[in-house]
Amino acid sequence: MIRHLPSLLASLAFCALFALTASHARADSDDGIVRVKSAVPMQEAIVRIKEDIAAKGIKFFSEIDQSKLAADAGIKLRPSTLLVFGNPPLGTQFITSNPNAGLDWPVRLLLTQDDNGDVWAVWTDFEWIAKRHNIRDRVAQFKMATSVVHSITSTIVSK
Repeated sequence: MIRHLPSLLASLAFCALFALTASHARADSDDGIVRVKSAVPMQEAIVRIKEDIAAKGIKFFSEIDQSKLAADAGIKLRPSTLLVFGNPPLGTQFITSNPNAGLDWPVRLLLTQDDNGDVWAVWTDFEWIAKRHNIRDRVAQFKMATSVVHSITSTIVSK
């Protein structure tokens, strides 16, 4: 029994980590949207995410302040910023499998604030994207993309 204790503890730790991640980030079954609640304010969340993207060597394409665009049009909108980033050697593999997947790549991560003042990181679930585009030959790549975005958003779940 004692010989198996390290293995058992490792299995329990993995299950606990999976349960924690699943409770913080999961896709709604119908729309494929994944939401992670931030423990930090909007601007700090943006900074943390962009720093993590850079640290991972991922290409950052764009930051779009949607609430500013709305204000410029005379429309009031809660804070909402879209970050666009990706790893072309990974992301373009989805497009080579189905060119229509270019609608969902590079990755778009929305940071938005709700009526209660809570900040959320929101993105489209990669399994949902695979189903949407009927991509069945890139399972490992979709898992990698999921792992990376979970890692990036993990930077905002604690103070």
